[in-house]
Amino acid sequence: MTAFASGTGGLGQHSWTWELRSVNAKGLDLRLRVPDWLDGLEAALRADLGKALSRGSVTLGLRVTRDGDEGRIALNPSTMNTVLDALAEIEAEALRRGMTLAPSRAADLLGVRGMLDVSSGSDDAGPLVAQLKREFPDLVARFLEMRESEGAALEGVLRGQIDQIETLTTQAAALVEGRRAAMAEALQANLARVMGSGQSADPDRVAQELAMIAVKSDVTEEIDRLVAHVAAARELVETGGPIGRKLDFLTQEFNREANTLCSKSQHRELTALGLELKAVIDQMREQVQNVE
Repeated sequence: MTAFASGTGGLGQHSWTWELRSVNAKGLDLRLRVPDWLDGLEAALRADLGKALSRGSVTLGLRVTRDGDEGRIALNPSTMNTVLDALAEIEAEALRRGMTLAPSRAADLLGVRGMLDVSSGSDDAGPLVAQLKREFPDLVARFLEMRESEGAALEGVLRGQIDQIETLTTQAAALVEGRRAAMAEALQANLARVMGSGQSADPDRVAQELAMIAVKSDVTEEIDRLVAHVAAARELVETGGPIGRKLDFLTQEFNREANTLCSKSQHRELTALGLELKAVIDQMREQVQNVE
């Protein structure tokens, strides 16, 4: 989801600079800084970005200047009065509650959106807005190209991690097969120890308890689900498109099965494999946060 694109342009006496960047986010968060006097431009740019992107914290900055005239700045009386009234109400409520607020500074109030009106030096901004709308798709295309380039590299990393999970799962399945005989011998030895201790015990009851232990330590289902999750992850990567949230869910499922595998293993080598599996899954989960 990380990417950056910039551009410049000009029309008549106006010139401008674009900057479009994004970082990772669970959803789509669009933050636009566009001059207020360019009527209708922000809504149009926001709509274009919403169609092109589905995930990421995206920031768009547009700075427009007029050659030989940086514009005239003036206070917006309506906004100023609204802000001052709100500030007075806050201070009065704080005083009523016995609270003391730090003095407000004019510089803080000037930073409120809409407090300052910037004149563009032109009566009709329509042609300028139209030109900016025409140029914006090219900026978005270059932005998406960078995202796709990073995505191609990330695809190779994810495929490698999925292969690692599959290899470790196959090794775990082989250990489980070899572990069955050892567990059976251990259970038989435990049964013989209990029955030969001289204490009265119901053989059927003891056998049932040992059988329950064997069932609780069986990790066949966890192995099968890991195999299924590997197939699902590969299918998602092959499909492409916005798959980040689905992959994030799959990594949670991978981690759940690996945790259960470790808790039920009762086998040193199988536990070590489970821990290695958890490490790879954690690395994959970090990378998935970069996928749209």
